[in-house]
Amino acid sequence: MIENRHLSAHSVAVNHLAKAREVFDVEIASLKKVRAQLDKSFGGAVETILEAIKRRGKIVVVGIGKSGNVGAKIAATLTSTGSTSVVLNSVDALHGDLGIVNDGDVILALSYSGESEELLNLLPALKRFSVKIISFTGNLKSSLAKHSDVSLNVKVPKEACPFNLAPTSSTTAMLVLGDALAMAILQARGFKQKDYARFHPSGAIGRAMLLKAGDIMRTGNRNAIAGENLSVKEALLVMTRAKSGSLSVVNARGKLAGVFTDGDFRRHMAGEDNLLSQPLKKVMTPNPICISESALAVEALKIFNERNIDDLIVVNSKREPVGLVDSQDLPKLKIV
Repeated sequence: MIENRHLSAHSVAVNHLAKAREVFDVEIASLKKVRAQLDKSFGGAVETILEAIKRRGKIVVVGIGKSGNVGAKIAATLTSTGSTSVVLNSVDALHGDLGIVNDGDVILALSYSGESEELLNLLPALKRFSVKIISFTGNLKSSLAKHSDVSLNVKVPKEACPFNLAPTSSTTAMLVLGDALAMAILQARGFKQKDYARFHPSGAIGRAMLLKAGDIMRTGNRNAIAGENLSVKEALLVMTRAKSGSLSVVNARGKLAGVFTDGDFRRHMAGEDNLLSQPLKKVMTPNPICISESALAVEALKIFNERNIDDLIVVNSKREPVGLVDSQDLPKLKIV
């Protein structure tokens, strides 16, 4: 009996996994279909929005139900990439919220059927403004499409729902089309990484993009530095005082010559006689990975991820070590 229960549970788990893969397959196939349907209308939508932005207009996103939820995400993506966008509730719009619409704006209307009553009731009121209407719909012959300046086709072969009722493939298609629209606008406007950071100053992305290595490095007593002729024993004391797992080794001119770490010490323990009395130049790792103090913090983060190191030496324009970025500090600085 116990064995049968185990087999039954295993069978259910396998069925769950099979259903998940089936949903992925259906939605991927739908995305490919919508991708194939893209035509010059997409370019028209991009140009319409670019023209509005150039005249300081905004994108007003409207939709009902699940389409409205997707619209909120599209609006957020547009805004975060420099294209001002707001969400207008289709029901509240007729009770005062139309005040957010101005002449010169673009209306981005989402309705898969193109016949959503609440949305169609709103169209006459929107038409009183000097606005352009771009629609996402699965029916290019719908009322919404007929009243739009540009209509983009998001028709999918079928929903992932087994009853072909719950919006699944269709909302995914709308979401991806919204991303495509936002990225095309971003590219056309020459939106840069530094611009993205300006819109995310409080997030980890913004901090990593705006901060420089010189802003996050350890300096002074916390930055262990020693000459290449200093003994290992004395170097360990320098590292201990700095509470650091690594030490920058400099030559007679003060230029970075190498690095000595806790790991180096452990590796040499087995094979070096009189290790503690050896000069650093004999046991250090020469030509260590380093970064300029003017480099962005995101570059330091990239090096940590790619090189699998714990500490990163920061140098100035003369290749003199001026600080140390410790990977353990990054979470506290909210860089990662």
